[in-house]
Amino acid sequence: MKALDRVFLDDLGRRAAASPRRRQHFNLHASHADPCQRLVNYLWGDSYIRPHRHSADPKPETLIALQGAMGCIGFDDSGAVTWLVRFGAGADCSAIVVEPDEWHTVVALSDTAILFEVKAGPFDPWAAKESALWATEEGSETASAYLLQLQALFD
Repeated sequence: MKALDRVFLDDLGRRAAASPRRRQHFNLHASHADPCQRLVNYLWGDSYIRPHRHSADPKPETLIALQGAMGCIGFDDSGAVTWLVRFGAGADCSAIVVEPDEWHTVVALSDTAILFEVKAGPFDPWAAKESALWATEEGSETASAYLLQLQALFD
C-alpha cells in the first residue's frame, strides 16, 4: 500500500525543488513491464516540459490533477497552437486524455501542481516520447521565456 498523503507529496515537492528540471516523478508501478503505468509528477511553476508526442509507443495518456492548476496545450506539426485545456484539482475539468499522435505539453498555472499520470504498459523508455524539434529544448537559454509564453496563453 502506498498513500499519496501530504507527507509523501511534500517530500516529492522538496525533491522537485532541488531538481534542475523543477519537477519530480514517482513511479507507482513496479516495473516498465507492468500492464498499467502509474506515476505522480510534482511540477513547480517554472518547470518547462518540452512539447512532445507519443507516436512511437502509441498509447493515450490520462492526466489527473491532484493539486494546483495546469494547462495542456496541443500543437500542429509546425508548432502552431491547436487547442488549450485548463484543468486542475477541484476545477470544472480535473482530468484530460491525450492521444498518442497529439503534440502537447503541460504547464503549471499555479506555484506548484501535482499530476497523476496513467498509461497502458509495458513502457519502452526508448520510445517514450518524441520531442518537438520546433520547440525550445529543456535547459536552453530560451526555455524560461518560451514557458512564460505558453503560460500566458491561459491569461
